[in-house]
Amino acid sequence: MAIFEIDKGVVKRVKPIDFKVEKDLQRLVENNLITIFNCKLIASEFSTGNIHSGRIDTLAISEDSNPVIIEYKKVASSELINQSLYYLHWIKDHKGDFQIAANKAFGKEVEVDWSDIRVICLAPEYKKYDLHAVQVMGANIELWQYKIYENGILSIDEVYRRTKTVTQQDITESTLKNPVMVEASRKAAITRKTATYTIEQHTEGLSTTMLELFNEIRDFIIELDNSIEETPKKHYIAYKTSQNFVCLQTYKNKITLYLKLSPAEITLMPKQGRDMTNIGHFGTGDFELNIKDSQDFEETKYLVIEALKNIGG
Repeated sequence: MAIFEIDKGVVKRVKPIDFKVEKDLQRLVENNLITIFNCKLIASEFSTGNIHSGRIDTLAISEDSNPVIIEYKKVASSELINQSLYYLHWIKDHKGDFQIAANKAFGKEVEVDWSDIRVICLAPEYKKYDLHAVQVMGANIELWQYKIYENGILSIDEVYRRTKTVTQQDITESTLKNPVMVEASRKAAITRKTATYTIEQHTEGLSTTMLELFNEIRDFIIELDNSIEETPKKHYIAYKTSQNFVCLQTYKNKITLYLKLSPAEITLMPKQGRDMTNIGHFGTGDFELNIKDSQDFEETKYLVIEALKNIGG
């Protein structure tokens, strides 16, 4: 993809460059980890011990409290995939080591969600054999590609993330009439098959009225973009692309949404809204919406869309 810079109506092609050393790429990402991957740094060059004799480039924890491993290469290399798979297996067998490192990094006991472990590979390109390899492995390895340009622009794009194949039986006959709902049903089926936590755990015990409201909100969010993933967690349901933009919690008389928005930038605070900056809560996002009925949701749908735009969706 060609990148152009516009200056007073004149277009100039921007040339791609590269980092001088791999460490420069790693340092840049670690210094901006929250912005790029919305993760918190635990350790750089984390040693896996004398027996395994390895060093994880970046050890972190995600916004959903999942362990994160990031490995870098400044050139295309299949070694990156092999290293990542090795460290993925290592961390599954050394949960205690990760817990100790996280507690030390943040100076407190950290609650870790082991239902998902993210392994991120970051390189300028991947060979077709690498893409095929991670697909066959079925391991939770994400391939991300970066490009850096002479004008200081950095682009990072997701190339591959594992998904599960869902059969036609997972899609109910009623949804086949609507392509959007087919996609929504496919994602819901993936969730039910792969997640430690389920949608049903969050909707159990809801009244018919609240369940209908939940489904209305859920369908609206999923239909915003085909790249949106629905991930049930212990205390909430996360909706994300590259990162969470909505976290949903169910209650007896309301549905609460936490949005990735800055409350200070909202010109007119809706009656359903609340500034949660520096107030602890489950999920991610500083803006809270409390939805009690369809009218509440209709009045605040635009804020959900803004939250998606805010993370680059």
